[in-house]
Amino acid sequence: MLKIVLLGAPGSGKGTQSEKLVAEYGVPQISTGDLLRSAVSKQTELGQKAKAAMDAGELVSDDIVVGMIRERLNEPDAENGFILDGFPRSLSQAEALDGLLNELDRPLQGVIHIKVDNEEIVQRLMARGRADDNEETIRNRLKVFQEQTQPLVSYYEDKGLLSAVAGVGDIDEIYARIKAALPAG
Repeated sequence: MLKIVLLGAPGSGKGTQSEKLVAEYGVPQISTGDLLRSAVSKQTELGQKAKAAMDAGELVSDDIVVGMIRERLNEPDAENGFILDGFPRSLSQAEALDGLLNELDRPLQGVIHIKVDNEEIVQRLMARGRADDNEETIRNRLKVFQEQTQPLVSYYEDKGLLSAVAGVGDIDEIYARIKAALPAG
């Protein structure tokens, strides 16, 4: 049973570490980006609402995203837990998530914050070489991430759920740090 949130800036290695946790613990990694794409392609009711917002250039509302997470958590593979990746991104989303998980009687066990220095992330993302990954874009994404996420760090620290893990070094070393930080049970 593993019910955690992975927090970390773009390029911090969340995806890589999620894959290792999924393989070891047999729980799904739930990414809101994947959920949105899937719901839009399946044309579910929430997917159609999300598509309308995205087509209008708006952010998909918290209630739509939380609704998608509710649906996903009710799928059989999430019965033994989940790894939330990229959600929550704001305090209002964190509060909505707490409400949902309490309602489902599946409270979070912990939040793992993978910390990587901004300069290291810029170097990593520049090395990936995606077309949208120029230095200015990367620095802007990091700034937005920090503005959105810093309040979450405090929120989960106050609840005694946050563990910060250094996201530098060998992938297996980072994974060992994450495993050591996982809540017991």
